[in-house]
Amino acid sequence: MRILGIDPGFAIVGYGAVECVEGRFSPISYGAITTPAHTLIENRLKEIYDCMTELIKTHRPDCIAIEELFFNTNRRTAVDVCQARGVILLSAVNAGINVYEYTPLQIKQAVVGYGRAEKQQVQYMVKLLLGLDKTPRPDDAADALAAAICHGSCASHKNGGI
Repeated sequence: MRILGIDPGFAIVGYGAVECVEGRFSPISYGAITTPAHTLIENRLKEIYDCMTELIKTHRPDCIAIEELFFNTNRRTAVDVCQARGVILLSAVNAGINVYEYTPLQIKQAVVGYGRAEKQQVQYMVKLLLGLDKTPRPDDAADALAAAICHGSCASHKNGGI
């Protein structure tokens, strides 16, 4: 199963594509979509949509795993990220791809085995599980890979894997 993990954002959208076969993960690609500050919001949203559409065409995922939003910052940031998340979901729906949502707690539990794990622990396990030489950067890409791993782990458990 090919999974595209997404860490939604407005300035930075992390992405990570992995292949999951019988509970084993192989990295395909990871990185971030970035939108420049001081650009009209509609242009930033279009950039996110266009890049997501291209990622979907390039990697042809079977599904998308996206981290649910959690905010402890200002309301303006929340609105912008919610709008970005909307165009991310739209790109998936337009491509006919199912989207699965996971909370940060669920992702940490699946990747580290502890729902209150620190960011560094998650990054270390992503690196280890994918056999990477170094921790994926930016952090948003590592978070997106973690979301993909979470979905692959959950799907493997449901299908009698791992």
